[in-house]
Order: sequence, then C-alpha cells, then structure tokens
Amino acid sequence: MKNIKFLLIILGFLATKLHAQQNATKLDVFQDSLKNITLRVYNEQQSDAIKFAENGRFVKTLVEALKEPNSFNYGFDSLKTVSVVNSPDQVFRILSWYVQLENGTYRYYGAIQMNSKSGLKLFPLIDQTENLTDANAITTNQKWFGARYYEIIPVTTSGRLPYYVLLGWKGNTTETTKKIIEILSFDKENATFGMPVFDGKDLKGKNRVIFEYQKQNAMMMKTDKKAGLIVFDHLTPFDAEMVGKFQFYGSDGNTDAFKIVGGRLRLQENVVLKNEASPSDALYADPSKNVKPIRKF
Repeated sequence: MKNIKFLLIILGFLATKLHAQQNATKLDVFQDSLKNITLRVYNEQQSDAIKFAENGRFVKTLVEALKEPNSFNYGFDSLKTVSVVNSPDQVFRILSWYVQLENGTYRYYGAIQMNSKSGLKLFPLIDQTENLTDANAITTNQKWFGARYYEIIPVTTSGRLPYYVLLGWKGNTTETTKKIIEILSFDKENATFGMPVFDGKDLKGKNRVIFEYQKQNAMMMKTDKKAGLIVFDHLTPFDAEMVGKFQFYGSDGNTDAFKIVGGRLRLQENVVLKNEASPSDALYADPSKNVKPIRKF
C-alpha cells in the first residue's frame, strides 16, 4: 500500500512538472512572436499608423500569453522594450512600455497582472495623459498617467490598506523628459493611482510627484535600501530667469530623498549618500585633511 501511495506521489509530481514545461514552451513561443512584433513597433521608419497597428497586435498577443496558467512566473526576459517589475511581496507585477511617435512625444501601454495560478487576472493600463487636465488627479487604471515603471516599493502601516510606491520614467517631448513617483493602491477590484502621502515643502495635497528636466540630461532616482530612502537629484534651472521652463532644468549636484515614516513619504533635502567601502579608497587623499594617498603597488 505504501509503495502504491509513493508511486502516485511520483506520478503526480511528474505530471505537474510536465505541465509546467509545456506551459513554459508555449510562453517561449509567445515571447518569440512578441519580439518579432516589437521590431516593427520600434522601427523609426514606420509611420504612427503602422506603429499603432503593430502595437495593437502586440497587446493582443501579450494578453493571450498572460492567459496561460502560471504565466505570472514567466519573466519575458527577452522583451527588452517591456519593463516587467514584480512587487517585492509577489502580489502583482507591472508590465509597461511606450511607443514613440513621429512628433517626438510618447504613448504608454501596460497592465497590472495579479498573482493568480488560474491564469489571467489583469488591470489594463490606459494612457490618458493627453486628456488629464490635472496631473495631480487621483485616477484609475482606465485613466492612467502613463509611465514606464522600473521599481516598486511596498508601504504598510497598521490600521490601513497597504500601498505601493512606483518609480517611473516618462519620455515627454523633444525638449523634456519626466520622472514620476506614483502611488498605487488596490481596493477590492479596483486599482487606484495617486494618494496624498507626501510630506514636505510644497508637497501638501500632492498625490504624485513629477519631475521634468532637459531631454539631453539625466536624472538619478532610485532606492537606497541600506539607508531606507528613495533618493533623487535636485533639479534647478540653469539660470534664475528660466524658472518654470523645464527644458532648461538639470541636476545642481545635490541629492534629495523621501524617507518612509509612519506610512508617509517625508522629504529630506540635501542628503549625503555614503558610498560602499572599496579597496581602492586608500589610493585617494581627503583634501580637507591634506593627507597623501597610500600607494599599494
């Protein structure tokens, strides 16, 4: 009897493994199809009409792929144009990408996939940037302030539902680029973007934080897990007369940060980031101490 039970367990394990392998193979085929479509979506020679048509095929194919059981665990690693970011608690992941148009602007696409073994459970993300008259409005997945997200930070506090901080890149125009700190929360069957959780100068009532700067420049915005901070470059105009003209904004060399305190994001200005210790540190002198470097060769 024990041998029969053991055999049934082994057979069950093998059947599960075979099913998983079959699903993985099907998803590999889907991924290859998606890669071929992106070649046409991101071909600069194509018109907007063709890009939109090909992107429509991409969306349809992606949804079919996400219908596969356990697709949540498939990384789509070969789709370099699509950002796939899992929440650290593995509750959901966000797939997001963009299409650059002939006039230099961007249209964003994406979906929130919930962790469901039974297959598809999606919140489609519909970019309504052009139709949002208030960039600070609290919106839904059907009225999304589009971005390509690259990091998710969960925030939990006692007595309230958790929310998630999303860090995103938002190509804007031929002159400026944006980065965004977005807030995502779930209420039953709804996905909501925006929440007034920011504390600090000029942040009262802010539901999301948007940075805009000159397109040719770069802006650092990431988490410093060791310090427990979301750190970002402080942006200023190149000239005092250019205040509000974001095509003239860039980093002034200073760093600001948000620290999560009591379930809120508290602004900290002019933070000093500590680099990881390196064996090569001894080769450099501290000018303030007028110490010569120690040569170790």
